[in-house]
Amino acid sequence: MSFGNNVNFIKQLAQSLPQQTQIIVLYREEAEAAATDLAAFGLETIQFDDNLYFATQLIPVIMGAKIIFCDNYYAFLGGLVHSSRTKIVQLWHAAGAIKKFGWEDPITNRRSNSDKRRFQQVYNQFNEYIVGSEAMGSVFENSYHEPSSKMQLLGYPRSDRYLNQTWIQNSRERVYYIAPELKNKRVILYAPTYRENKSVQLPKGVSEALTVDPDAIVVIKLHPLLRKHEHELQRQNTAQIRFYHQLSTSELLTVTDTLITDYSSVAFDYSLLKIAKSIIFYMFDFDSYQQNPGIQDDFLSWLPSKPVKTLAELKAAILSRQETDFNKFNEKWNTYNDGQATGRVVRRYVKYVTKNNRKNKES
Repeated sequence: MSFGNNVNFIKQLAQSLPQQTQIIVLYREEAEAAATDLAAFGLETIQFDDNLYFATQLIPVIMGAKIIFCDNYYAFLGGLVHSSRTKIVQLWHAAGAIKKFGWEDPITNRRSNSDKRRFQQVYNQFNEYIVGSEAMGSVFENSYHEPSSKMQLLGYPRSDRYLNQTWIQNSRERVYYIAPELKNKRVILYAPTYRENKSVQLPKGVSEALTVDPDAIVVIKLHPLLRKHEHELQRQNTAQIRFYHQLSTSELLTVTDTLITDYSSVAFDYSLLKIAKSIIFYMFDFDSYQQNPGIQDDFLSWLPSKPVKTLAELKAAILSRQETDFNKFNEKWNTYNDGQATGRVVRRYVKYVTKNNRKNKES
């Protein structure tokens, strides 16, 4: 677990599995809050890094698992030896993709042949990919050179929350409890994607552009990997720009009137909310980003609003308050993210574990 957005799925899976079935959650440091939640629920959680302890103590545990769920690319899978009855499932952390990755990333072709073989060894370890649309299945087919037969059109469990009115209402109440100043205000959420080897400083002039609407409060939410640097940005804090480390991006989306992002997958989540009003794609580094890591070739044909590239365009887009039509976007990328994905995924893998247990008893 690198991301904390599958907590509800893990809990439901644990409650549905046959008795005596053990769930162990291995998590990266950035998912500590989710791991704490799962530990309080009664599950065993272990933080892991790529070190000697992991290699000697945790790899044997992984090797003996019946099912391994992964929410990211984990390099250690390439050399993992496991039973033929073990199923490795990719439960990706995003419902769609604007930026390229895997074989589609231009940098990959410039890597050594040994690196390329290592990458493909990891990709080949996955028996199944849970996806929320044929479009996302195609992304994995092209990015990982994997067959369409591995794609399971079940929907992403973590997407269910955005169609759950109880969760939405509870999230809004929590946001307003922590940040009452957001109530009855236009909330603009700025959530840029993660950029490797980049400063955490905002692009020059963007603070002024974001605050062009005097009636709005701008909330800045960094990628989880950059959250520890949030205090550096807080020095740029103004009466209109706020940071709430206590609130998750998912929670903040439930009170967001305008989402401003670039290549982040947060757009695919926000579009599911019936209260979603508008989204602005501020792609100030479009030309360089198109070269590295790359952008999906056809993205302009399905993006729900035309991207803006300059500060002047960003200001104009904010002031226009033009609402976004998400229908076609959701039809393409959220086809099976219908609020019932958790149940479908849980049933599929509980059935697999039960069948596997029966075979073990017979043998």
